[in-house]
Amino acid sequence: MERARERTAGQPATGTPDGPGITGHPAAAVAGGPETDLELLVHGVGGTTPEKMLGDPRTVRVTGDDTAAVFRRAEDAEPGTHPGQGPVQEAYVWCNLTSGDGSRALWLLLLPFMVVNLAHWMRPAAPGRPRVVRLYGLLVRLAALTLTVLLVAAACEVALDLVAWQCAGVRACARRHSWLGFLAPGPVNAAWWTAPGRRLALAATIPTTLVALLWYLSHRTWNAYESHQPMSSAPLPAAADTGPGGTVPAPPGADDGGGTRDGEPAPGPEDTRGGGASEAIDADPAGNGSALARPGFWYGRRLVARLRAAHTAAGLLTVASAVATPAVRFDHRPGGPAVLGVLGALLTAAIVAGAAAVVGVVCGRGRSENRLDRRLDRHLVRGLPLGALGLLLFTLLYAGWTRPGWQSAGRLPGDPAFGALMSAQGLLVVTLAAVAGYLHRRRPDPRAGMRGLGGPAVTLLACALGGVMSGGVAQRVADWLDGTRALLPGPPVLLTWQASAIPALLAVLLLLAARLTVSTARHARAERARVRHEHPGEPEDPARTRAIAHARAMAGLTDRAPLVLAVLTATTLLLGASALAGALLTGRTPDGAARRAHHAVQAVAQTSQALGSWLVGLGFLLFVTWGRRAYKDAAARRTIGILWDVGTFWPRAAHPFAPPCYAERAVPDLTWRMATWTRRTGGRLVLSGHSQGSVLAAAAAWQLTPPARGRVALLTYGSPLERLYGRWFPAHFGPPALAALHRDVACWRNLHRCTDPIGGPVRVPDDSTPEVDLEPLADPLAYGRTPDHPLPAPILGHSDYQADPVFTRERARLLARLRPGLPGQRPDPAAPDPAATDPGGAGTPTGQDVQGSSGRSSA
Repeated sequence: MERARERTAGQPATGTPDGPGITGHPAAAVAGGPETDLELLVHGVGGTTPEKMLGDPRTVRVTGDDTAAVFRRAEDAEPGTHPGQGPVQEAYVWCNLTSGDGSRALWLLLLPFMVVNLAHWMRPAAPGRPRVVRLYGLLVRLAALTLTVLLVAAACEVALDLVAWQCAGVRACARRHSWLGFLAPGPVNAAWWTAPGRRLALAATIPTTLVALLWYLSHRTWNAYESHQPMSSAPLPAAADTGPGGTVPAPPGADDGGGTRDGEPAPGPEDTRGGGASEAIDADPAGNGSALARPGFWYGRRLVARLRAAHTAAGLLTVASAVATPAVRFDHRPGGPAVLGVLGALLTAAIVAGAAAVVGVVCGRGRSENRLDRRLDRHLVRGLPLGALGLLLFTLLYAGWTRPGWQSAGRLPGDPAFGALMSAQGLLVVTLAAVAGYLHRRRPDPRAGMRGLGGPAVTLLACALGGVMSGGVAQRVADWLDGTRALLPGPPVLLTWQASAIPALLAVLLLLAARLTVSTARHARAERARVRHEHPGEPEDPARTRAIAHARAMAGLTDRAPLVLAVLTATTLLLGASALAGALLTGRTPDGAARRAHHAVQAVAQTSQALGSWLVGLGFLLFVTWGRRAYKDAAARRTIGILWDVGTFWPRAAHPFAPPCYAERAVPDLTWRMATWTRRTGGRLVLSGHSQGSVLAAAAAWQLTPPARGRVALLTYGSPLERLYGRWFPAHFGPPALAALHRDVACWRNLHRCTDPIGGPVRVPDDSTPEVDLEPLADPLAYGRTPDHPLPAPILGHSDYQADPVFTRERARLLARLRPGLPGQRPDPAAPDPAATDPGGAGTPTGQDVQGSSGRSSA
């Protein structure tokens, strides 16, 4: 006992309650008796410390590593030492998955990729429409591919066009920037690097380095996150040899080239071809109601590897195209060299063929979830990027060939590519909206955000965010290189139009904010009467009443998110279409197109163009400053982690360069811990999740086998399961999925407050009793001063649910409903016998089967 108390937080216990590692030994064999009650705590967004979660400054790490681990109080570390007041508590701390070392600050560059990846999971539920669902996933993946091309094209625009082609080609501009002097063409005896093609070849190292950085980040996180296998129903081998990169080799007969295994039928409409299992059905094959229960849902290693190869190749081909286009045009002039003309034609055909191969890879296969797919398409994953890299090197050699009389003038040829890219994105978004609308009409969900159009809206915002970042950075670099705007043509006019749309978008958002402020004030006034009615007989405190009413009104703003997103999407679509039309019709920047218009129109155009450029420049400066601070400051890194906590819960199904999915590590961690503990002890387990932790808890509960799931009670508080995830991700957290979760776990209780801006009721559509949702908790705990609260009680909102006495009472009721001595639930005849599936022989007591939902015992 003394030895346990001397351990410090973060140190692994030498003798854990379940023995070494996560598998452990039967607790019943330990002196002091078995542990029969366990509460596994899972924190929410922003992270916390095990000391705060457990309410004790002395904690020890039971299992895990420095990234994610399970902790206990030091006094509970040794089996049989728990004082017996309530269940033994364990805290699963996963915050370092999103806010670990300083390299996480680089994830800020991946924001548009994260947003478009969310769109993949926001599709409406549509059972029985696998082909339409696969089409939805395909459209999102293609939109994600255009974002990669846009980012690399923007880097090419800055490095190749503005710097190497325009500024370095003009002696006056090159003299203003001494670091460009060696590239500037001289009147006589020009240096070797001053040829336009060689300048482009040298500048191409910048976008190529960007592509390499994206590949490195994706590959590094792929090994760290996608490599954690979920717990399958069959026992995994004790020690498996790993192949290159830490991958687990496929069993004998597996096909690494994307085919089928020996003796295995070809994938059907619910497997991997052309869209994947996640795009085929909404319920898992076992009938558990949600795709999150599928064995391979949290193991997207194969798809991410394929997409990474395709997007890396697309980025390299974009650089090659930007370098080759001006050289090919010069060689195809009348009287040009015949040999270079032929090489240019062959190079163009090779780039087009490479682009077709990339699109084919993106379209060819989606996610595989019905089983753990450990196969890797090794030849494709290695060959496609290497082929694109070889083509890029050949392009650089081709562009660097001596061409007498070649000079850089005007903008770099290839500006229409931005217009074509924006048009393709618009077409994809409109088509995606039509598909999403069709899916929503097949099974309408009145709670679904934007009537099922959340995915297309988010896709549009991701494309707009990428376009604004590209246009703003290009405009700021052009202003920096040529402050007088007299020496250089500047960036493509479309990018300038996009940056000029920012002030109008901000104006619309300000009007929307004003409307929400007025409506919130009205809601707060209406809440004051309800607050006074809830506390009859107590002396009224007007200031206290206003504070409570204001907290409730502010919490209600979360339910206005569909309105905000709808207005933002409509405005973005309108402004984007106007920018594209203005650039294509006029061929000039906004101020240039308005020169002959009324002076008021001229003033608006000039102000919008200048203000938009400065706003993007300011945003980019803040972006870099925030990232630099996050690289050095762990607290700032944790703040960034809050954004990723919400945005990176989902696997990388659309964009491989998005920040990694922490749930692919967290869900297997929780599943393994719960399954091994219940098998070894046969005890009662309360899975207690707060905020985002409740979403992880639900996902982990779905991954459990039916016998283990039947011995687990779910306690959620401040949970966004229905309020956010159910509304915006209806195919995976819609009413049928939550009802199935209610049936599958032994019992479930959800706590929420009216002052909580994130958590809310789960609204399980089930007639079973007792219900999941409890009445909203009182917040504050006391209106005025009472003997129990002599000082004013704080308004807790989203935090400190455990401070409410109701929390302890409901947890005790959940444990009582799991008590073996009480009447159990009716056994499920289709479920296996827990004793037969328990390798430790510590299943539920004889005659007790706690699976299913019918016949729940009341509290």
